[in-house]
Amino acid sequence: MHIPPPQRPADPAELDDDTLAFVRRVFQYARTGEAGELSTLLGQGLPPNLRNERGDSLLMLACYHGHAAAAGALLDGGADPEILNDAGQTPLAAAAFKGDAACASLLLERGARVDNAGPNGKTALMIAAMFNRVDIARLLLEHGADPLALDASGMSIREAAAKMGAEDAVALLTASIDAR
Repeated sequence: MHIPPPQRPADPAELDDDTLAFVRRVFQYARTGEAGELSTLLGQGLPPNLRNERGDSLLMLACYHGHAAAAGALLDGGADPEILNDAGQTPLAAAAFKGDAACASLLLERGARVDNAGPNGKTALMIAAMFNRVDIARLLLEHGADPLALDASGMSIREAAAKMGAEDAVALLTASIDAR
């Protein structure tokens, strides 16, 4: 049995103008929350984990821009909530950064790992805490996020939040750690 070698992704310089326009439109659908368009395209075979030149998946863009319905359509179509972009961020970290509880809840309900982190070790909880997104931090803690996790440099979540002046998040983390 002969298995052909995997095909190399197309070089954008080799794509025709119509294909490039289509791809740009698909990424714009994710940014603007066009859940119906994305569902239709996924049903027609659009790869659910399509990524742009910065490694942002369609799901990452939908979550970063706060479009839970589009994120749901992508997850329904097989999008992987654990794909890191080139900056080492997950869609859950993007939702945490933006303070989007709907996207964060959806991702957690659909299997996103609460403590997943890229090479820098920053979890979604650390991102939420650093930017004083207390509601998101609380949600993540309720889903089992580790308030004692350290990033790759050895900095704790509470320390990172304190360095950013996120007093409410520091208080939440302190209470969570003390309750353990």
